[in-house]
Amino acid sequence: MNEAGIFGELFRRLERPEPVVLATIVDAEGPTPQVPGASALFGRVGLLQGTLGGGLLEADAGEKAALCLKTGDSLFYRFDLQGEDAAAGPPICGGFAWILIDGSLGKKETWRSLKEALQSRRGGLLATRILRSDDGRAEIERVWLDERASALDSASPFGRFSKEVAQARRQGKPVVLQEQGAIPGGRKAVYFLQPLFPLPRLLIVGAGHIGQALARQAEWLDFEVTVVDDRADFACRERFKEGAALIVSDVEKAVREFPISGDTFIVIVTRGHSQDAEALRASIHSAAAYIGMIGSRNKVALMRERFLREGWASAEEWDRVHTPIGLKIGSKTVEEIAVSIAAELVEVRARTREAQAGEGR
Repeated sequence: MNEAGIFGELFRRLERPEPVVLATIVDAEGPTPQVPGASALFGRVGLLQGTLGGGLLEADAGEKAALCLKTGDSLFYRFDLQGEDAAAGPPICGGFAWILIDGSLGKKETWRSLKEALQSRRGGLLATRILRSDDGRAEIERVWLDERASALDSASPFGRFSKEVAQARRQGKPVVLQEQGAIPGGRKAVYFLQPLFPLPRLLIVGAGHIGQALARQAEWLDFEVTVVDDRADFACRERFKEGAALIVSDVEKAVREFPISGDTFIVIVTRGHSQDAEALRASIHSAAAYIGMIGSRNKVALMRERFLREGWASAEEWDRVHTPIGLKIGSKTVEEIAVSIAAELVEVRARTREAQAGEGR
């Protein structure tokens, strides 16, 4: 899960008067329901968005978050997934996790900088310094380290960790550090370096039933969704939630003008073969991470022959296209087809990230 997704909701909540609390798994060892960086946002009604993995761990975090909402305190504590912490049932995973409950959310400048970076499609690193007392209460300092920054401020608490910051950015995985030596007041200092990147873009070409169902699922899966259709009565707010951007335009023109990059996923599910071909012609030469087009095997074979004959694509370019689209799960209904497409998007996204991480080693 790209944890940048939860911060969009955090940004919206910070503009409202109701307080919220951000809970994050900072460190984990052994089998745990989630990994470091997994986050959940809690409010007065309980869990708002995200997850720490559910079960006893998340229930316990929810209780502590409710307390922090009242007091404004922050907590940093270890939760064991066996022994006493698992008293409500048999041992579950057997590992343990360190959980940070941020009840103050610190300086607004940090969140503004993070919001501006993600909206501008820049990544970076959220650096958190945690000063923990013996009773579990914590003081938290956060800094957003934008990818454009050439060097760390040597005067900041994170200035001496330039090597570790570079490692976290390169690998795209959180890094946890512990400061050696005494801290005033007997507190212990922990540093959590969490890389964050903009959500990958999903361009759905076609606002029909499959496009509508896929948009709904893709938002849950942390894609930034845009839907294109030339029919205003289909690409409309009555059919799509506020999270999806809507473009009513000629299909080929809209696809050509869309800012396609290496983290863009394109799904072509228009109402006819002609528009499918137009959308594919506009995107097949792009650097998109994924291009998928719906269609029967007969339709796909005929379209492939035409694209190669007309010189619209090479055989290598055509082979990049996922068509027929979706994983083979025996899907028949609209929702099942959307599930198969969403599953393929997740699979390709994971494979792409693994390749990028390997290149960065």
